[in-house]
Amino acid sequence: IFSAHGVAKTIPAEAKRRNFQILDATCPLVTKVHREAEIHFKRGKEIILIGHAGHPEVVGTIGQLPDGAVKLVQTVEDVDAFVPNNPDKLAFVTQTTLSVEETSGIIDALKRKFPNITVPHKEDICYATTNRQEAVKQIAHQCDAFITVGSPNSSNSQRLREVAEQRGVKVSRLVDGAHQIDWDEFQGIQTLGISAGASAPEVLVEQIIDAFAERYSVDVETVAAVEENMFFPLPRPLRGMNVDAA
Repeated sequence: IFSAHGVAKTIPAEAKRRNFQILDATCPLVTKVHREAEIHFKRGKEIILIGHAGHPEVVGTIGQLPDGAVKLVQTVEDVDAFVPNNPDKLAFVTQTTLSVEETSGIIDALKRKFPNITVPHKEDICYATTNRQEAVKQIAHQCDAFITVGSPNSSNSQRLREVAEQRGVKVSRLVDGAHQIDWDEFQGIQTLGISAGASAPEVLVEQIIDAFAERYSVDVETVAAVEENMFFPLPRPLRGMNVDAA
């Protein structure tokens, strides 16, 4: 039940067989992509997934459907080489944590090659990913160096590091905490940009600021691309429970 394909279906089925309580902690934005793929499949469409091979979200999305139902493309070159079963029965979805600019080029290539392809009703890329990338673009030109707080296997964190690098920041590093900072790389800087992956706790950012404050005179300015007011309700089984006390 732990194979790469079909994980999302076989684990809940086995849990149900054992009378376990199931609590689905999947991000609602990822669940939206899963549902889109399922609807396309039921309508007889061949599904293209734009994403990075091996990423957990990509594995999970592909695993929602039978083997071969979802085809992964990672580059414009992949689009050029792709031969569909029927070019008039295609749909695409995307991994939620991709670079907006990177993805737009692949989407444009798909639309040019397959004019009748079905596109998502709403953009699949996570709003938090998009907002953070926009904020990095706003400040990168002012920065001598940039730190993104996040795990090495976090796609959206890697994209933030890349966005700063692409905007000309000479030292753009991804760290999962202050203990990973190579201080030799940050000698003599005047302005440091800091961002964080969508799942990185705020306390890690604060610890990095504190670590710099021990070595430099620090003046903090907060920049936001847009005010976020998105709200996701708790999973249904937890509603009405005192979660803090549980």
